[in-house]
Amino acid sequence: MPVVGVLALQGDFEAHAGALQRAGARAVEVRKAEELEGIDGLVIPGGESTSMLKLMDYYNLFEPLREFGLKKPVFGTCAGAILMAAEVLNPSQRSLDLLDLTVERNAYGRQLDSRVTELTGHALGGGPALEAVFIRAPIIRRVGDGGQVLASYQGDPVLVDFGQHLVATFHPELSADLRIHQRFLEKLGN
Repeated sequence: MPVVGVLALQGDFEAHAGALQRAGARAVEVRKAEELEGIDGLVIPGGESTSMLKLMDYYNLFEPLREFGLKKPVFGTCAGAILMAAEVLNPSQRSLDLLDLTVERNAYGRQLDSRVTELTGHALGGGPALEAVFIRAPIIRRVGDGGQVLASYQGDPVLVDFGQHLVATFHPELSADLRIHQRFLEKLGN
């Protein structure tokens, strides 16, 4: 059984842990650099990316997380996708710079503009539409080399596979559909 860490500084890390366990992994919370040892992959959940950056600095996690992501699979959702991108807009902020990706923060609007929708035409097999929960979601403005768009919403990529890594601008952990978490778990054997 793969062991997947969930960055547990802020955001709905418990929902990710539950989804990972239902998908067949053992989930462990990560708050310290030494807790990255012995895990097969990592989920960086949604939340507020600037708050997460401050907490990463406070717990001396920024560099260890970056080093982990250079070696092992990472799945970032919403704020996690922002933190993994090479370029962050609105406003510009530093990131782990793990992916050739440009992300614009809060691009769909304020909290009141959050929504649940269905994504059809996705590349996760012939199953039903994916339920996508967007909460103050970022928009992926550019997908660089190595990125494969798996799902789009209103013409913008919202689920992108980068071989070793996976990012979503929505919250798959808030859906009963486990296909995205299962896709991430498939990366752990690579």
